[in-house]
Amino acid sequence: MYQLFCDSNCELWHTTVAELGLNVIRMPYTLDDKEYFYDMGEHTDFKAFFDRMRAGSVPKTSALNEYAYTEYFEPVLERGEDIYYVTFSHKMSATFNAMDAAIAKLKEKYPERRIMTKDAKTISLGSGFVTYYAALKYREGASMEELDAYLDELIPHTATYFAVEDLTYLHRGGRISSATKIVGGLLGIKPILYFDEEGKIVSIAKAKGFKNALSKLTEYMREKGSELDKYKVFILHADSEKPAQEFAEKLRNEFGADVVVQSVGPVIGAHCGPGTIGLIFHCSQR
Repeated sequence: MYQLFCDSNCELWHTTVAELGLNVIRMPYTLDDKEYFYDMGEHTDFKAFFDRMRAGSVPKTSALNEYAYTEYFEPVLERGEDIYYVTFSHKMSATFNAMDAAIAKLKEKYPERRIMTKDAKTISLGSGFVTYYAALKYREGASMEELDAYLDELIPHTATYFAVEDLTYLHRGGRISSATKIVGGLLGIKPILYFDEEGKIVSIAKAKGFKNALSKLTEYMREKGSELDKYKVFILHADSEKPAQEFAEKLRNEFGADVVVQSVGPVIGAHCGPGTIGLIFHCSQR
């Protein structure tokens, strides 16, 4: 028997996490010198968080240490169970160095137990998409090997695109240059980014104005979307619910898809900033 783990950077809603029986590794963030661990939206005041960002607060995120991973994993191993952990993109954080160190020591201590990890090669509800379908497979009784093979097929077909309202936060995180930030701000340019096959964020296009940016996201789904009748479509937003809901309705009307709209959490929101809207769907290729 094994337990299925995810982390809070997959951003699945807390009720979904409970329904699926997932074990969640909670990632930390600091706002106004106070540390929090994201609770999958259960008690999070999203508006207050993004209002603080708009007012000038600079939230920070940090990596978990080796001890934290050991605290999550060891009780499961002690019970005689194995672990399968679907992670967010390893290209996005140094936290996985600590995870690897913890796993190496735990394997020495519990040589009869297995710990497998799978890099979703995306983040936020992109990782949530992978985790959601992994959990369904897990509940069907898939073995660790069967789940691993299933995710090897699913991950390359998970598209994560997003458009940002304010370039300040991407610049602060080193994703764009100072010149791009200045010119983009003056011209109302909205960059569109996606996660490539390696799990890296790549700038793929620019749009003048947010309306055009959302139209561009729709084009990508039109061009690359596949099996949209089988898989959910996720829209995420950073305190931008009305345009996100309107965007969702357009996608439902055009594609007949099951579209879920959800807020970006504080850990991801600290990097993308308020106003961001993302689109996750099953694709023919990333």
